Formats: sequence, C-alpha cells, structure tokens
Amino acid sequence: MISLSYTHIASPVGSLLVAGSKAALHFLSFPTGHKAFGPAPNWQQDAASFREVKRQLDAYFSGELRQFDLPLHLSGTAFQNNVWQYLPSIPLGETRTYGQIAAFLDRPKASRAVGAANGNNPLPIILPCHRVIGASGSLTGFGGGLPAKEYLLRHEGVLE
Repeated sequence: MISLSYTHIASPVGSLLVAGSKAALHFLSFPTGHKAFGPAPNWQQDAASFREVKRQLDAYFSGELRQFDLPLHLSGTAFQNNVWQYLPSIPLGETRTYGQIAAFLDRPKASRAVGAANGNNPLPIILPCHRVIGASGSLTGFGGGLPAKEYLLRHEGVLE
C-alpha cells in the first residue's frame, strides 16, 4: 500500500483533510458528515506538499476560482471513474440530477448507481459532487453533511 502525505486546510466548511502522493491528490475529507475520516496511521503529515491544493481551495472559497486544475488519483470501478470524471463538467452555479448524469453516460436507468458513485467520490469540492441533486430539486445526501452541501451551493450562487 502506498504511503500518502496529508495536511488539514482551513475552509468555511471546516478543516478539510487532504491526502496524496507526490504525483497526485487522492482524498479530500470534510470534518463532519457520514463520509468524514482522518489520516491513516501510515500517512505522513506534510503541509508543504499541498501548497497548490491550498492555493486553489482558498481561491475557490474567495470566489476567484471556477474550476480546479490539480493532478488527481482516482481509484474506483470504471463506472465510478466515469461519474467522477463527469463532475467537473458541471459548470459552477449549475446543478445536474442523478438521472441527467446517468443519461449522459448512456445508462439511463442507472441514476441510483450514479448516486452511489457520487457518494463514494474521494475528492468532493475538487470533483463537485455537491452540484448533483435529486430529480425533485432536493439536495439529497452528501458525505460532508447537508449543511456543507447547502453552503457550497449558496457559495456558487445556486441557492439564494
């Protein structure tokens, strides 16, 4: 198993855990929510390795950055990777439904599978799964907790 480096980055939604290798960012975790996690015992704390991640997150939260440009490591099934690779194409300030993404991926009956893949997104915010909502317009679940999802969508101008 690869040993990763990690650090915590302050944000308006709490202290975000980011972890990665020298080549790419692997994980981002919120401090709360059902998908929150801490560093693994073999990870090494190293804030210097994440200067560019911090710069881009700070720029995003200050409204200066619309799309992230970071090397990412995605480790999922082919379907999960397809969903995760689709997420950055959702423009800031817009949302898509699980069904719309399923249809785009030529799997029109796979909206639940899209939801499951979205729920396992290892890099929320960077891969903006918060922009995916239920068919009724409801916010539905979010690994960082619904208050974080609501904050992100308000920040991006989707919610008033």
